[in-house]
Amino acid sequence: MTALLEVDGLKKHFVADRSLLGRPTAHIKAVDGVSFRVEAGKTLALVGESGCGKSTVSRLVLRLIEPDAGTIRFEGRDLLALDAHALRSFRRDAQIIFQDPYASLNPRMTVSQILTEPLALHDLLPSAGRRERVEELLRLVGLEPRFARRYPHEFSGGQRQRIAIARALVTNPRILIFDEATSALDLESEQAIQRNMRQIARGRTVLIIAHRLSTVRQCDRIVTVEQGQIVEQGRHDELIRSGGRYAMLHRVQSGEAHDAA
Repeated sequence: MTALLEVDGLKKHFVADRSLLGRPTAHIKAVDGVSFRVEAGKTLALVGESGCGKSTVSRLVLRLIEPDAGTIRFEGRDLLALDAHALRSFRRDAQIIFQDPYASLNPRMTVSQILTEPLALHDLLPSAGRRERVEELLRLVGLEPRFARRYPHEFSGGQRQRIAIARALVTNPRILIFDEATSALDLESEQAIQRNMRQIARGRTVLIIAHRLSTVRQCDRIVTVEQGQIVEQGRHDELIRSGGRYAMLHRVQSGEAHDAA
């Protein structure tokens, strides 16, 4: 199948220590030669423990930070060669939902303003059609249209994350990135958002960054990352049977869930 997103040999090293003269003396290899493909209409997950480098990958893909080496292609285009105008167009087609729903929404804007801002920025809809689009998106993420007049502080964490998802969908992106989108929520809110994510992901191209495996078990393909490198990949059942890193994380998290109960 056609790959919408292709990542090859991606590297990002951060300075961990410097000499008295300010020269780097130690580096952290956050991403160290990562390669993967996300096929159009499919869902791929990058999983691993906190600090393994998976979230850095999402920021590199969107060019929120720049890689030290490697290539990133979207629909065959070299993203690292895009100028400012082309990069802005790409970011309309690639949207990300971050972990913290409290930090990702402007507290001075109503939900309606938050959702219509991208439409105005990219000149996607005439003013007359924006209210209808806002109501459509709120229903899609399980919120009532009347909430459009409220401000972010009037919502729970789970509701704020639904608003963040709605905002990511405003421009009808070609690819959605969920970067630990449920890990800051309580268990009930997390499960509700996961159900909403699965509904939204149907027929879309999605990249999920997660350390909780319950979020990714139904993905088309799962990639396990450890210390900035890919150590295995496959479907959930395949990775469980293989007995590798993913299977170990699954056992640990299943045990945690049992102990918590």
